[in-house]
Amino acid sequence: MKPRLTGSLFLGAGLLSMISAGPLYHAIVRQKLVRVFDALGKGKTDGLLDGLTPDFEHRFAGDSSIGGVRHTREAMEQWFGRLYRLFPGIHFTLKTVAVSGPPWETTAVIEWHDQAKLPTGDQYDNDGVHVVRLRWGRLASLHAYPDTEVVAAATRRMTEQGIEEADASMIKD
Repeated sequence: MKPRLTGSLFLGAGLLSMISAGPLYHAIVRQKLVRVFDALGKGKTDGLLDGLTPDFEHRFAGDSSIGGVRHTREAMEQWFGRLYRLFPGIHFTLKTVAVSGPPWETTAVIEWHDQAKLPTGDQYDNDGVHVVRLRWGRLASLHAYPDTEVVAAATRRMTEQGIEEADASMIKD
């Protein structure tokens, strides 16, 4: 005899959601975030940009040329271009990646250390946190909270040495 599935779709979806919001789902999200940060350290942004929700928000704390808030892919592409020009070879070392929530409202907090060799020749080191919100595996928001004094000092040094973009207006939309 075949099992009857009539009326069980809602319950099945609910059970599936509970399973997918468990440790296995969180481990998969953690692995994906580690890969995204690794790719960003290699200058590869397509994976992140291709996964944006239509209403996403990117916020980078602080009053510097890389600070501000963006909502469009075009502004994000400009922002990453500036980031890689001002902080070439930027590399992230992830300290902690914590993930919680179900697939339709996942939050991740990534604690990191980053390093780069500035165009001035100075070494750049900073620590910070990203708070990421995902909706069904797509990036809804990415808020970066570096030590803003370290970013400001780096952009001031670059400006003093004639790198005009380090003192440019924030890329906003």
